[in-house]
Amino acid sequence: MEKTIKAVTLGKNGIEIKNLPEPIPGNQQILVKVKSCGINRSDLLETQGQFFGHTSGETKIIGGEFAGEVVQLGEGVDNLKIGDNVMCRGGSGWAQYALANSKRSIKFNLHNFSWEQAASIQGNMQTMHDAIVTNGNFVVGQSVFIQGASSGVGLIGLQIARALGASKILGSSTNKSRLSKLSNYGADVLINTSNEDWLDDVLKATNGEGVDILIDMLSGDYVNKNMKATKINGYLINIGRLAGMNGSFDYDLHAKRRLHYVGTTGRTRSVAENFEVAKVANDDLWEHVINGEIRHVIFKSFPLTEAKEALNIMNNNKHFGKLILLIN
Repeated sequence: MEKTIKAVTLGKNGIEIKNLPEPIPGNQQILVKVKSCGINRSDLLETQGQFFGHTSGETKIIGGEFAGEVVQLGEGVDNLKIGDNVMCRGGSGWAQYALANSKRSIKFNLHNFSWEQAASIQGNMQTMHDAIVTNGNFVVGQSVFIQGASSGVGLIGLQIARALGASKILGSSTNKSRLSKLSNYGADVLINTSNEDWLDDVLKATNGEGVDILIDMLSGDYVNKNMKATKINGYLINIGRLAGMNGSFDYDLHAKRRLHYVGTTGRTRSVAENFEVAKVANDDLWEHVINGEIRHVIFKSFPLTEAKEALNIMNNNKHFGKLILLIN
């Protein structure tokens, strides 16, 4: 008899919990008994019509990051064994059992790490290390501004900047309550971007020069002010478009400030490229994760059956930190 699993799916009727056939691992794949799943903005955006390339078809299992126990190995897997606890990135993770590419699965010790952290830490840590270090060319002693810092990935960015030795760390939010908490996670300067003159606050904190590296999760009409908030010859790294996919871009300002304006995403990378992103991030940061310097703020955990409620909380921006699904 064919085994079935419960999974969170997206189809013509929206979000539904369905019983689907248990997947079978192919070449270089592992089958994971899922224990926990991270909820990301990309998951929410997929439910709103944006496609992020994880899978396609009439019924899609949602979920780009998850953690669990390896229960079956596909052909060619030589870096993992049955029984290993793994942190996985990929697609179709919000299910009782999920497939992952073995090269994008990282073994970890459950004795010093929770399932909640395991489900979510790799995606945000890799994203922010890739932005700050690889694309932003961070050097110890530079200043870093995380634009949109009260999100799960933003909080990780603050902690990474602190752990790696930034001289001054700025963090922004439009919510006063969430903004006030950012100091606990590394922000030296709090920027309320709901204020019209927030750029003045950035320049005041940086002797009128702007920051060395600005991580932009907003884009849209923030882009020109963000260029002014970035030091001449500085790095402005676009990793999100929460304020809009399009906007008015001042090309002359970009040229005058001689900025490195870099866009980056994992969605168009090959498995080999994503493996390298994971390797360099973990080489630099895993020690800081284990000793507690870099950890997710877990806002709330939900059972798999309440995935829709969790997405609604994210859509209404009612959370500070990370939302998690836990699976028995």
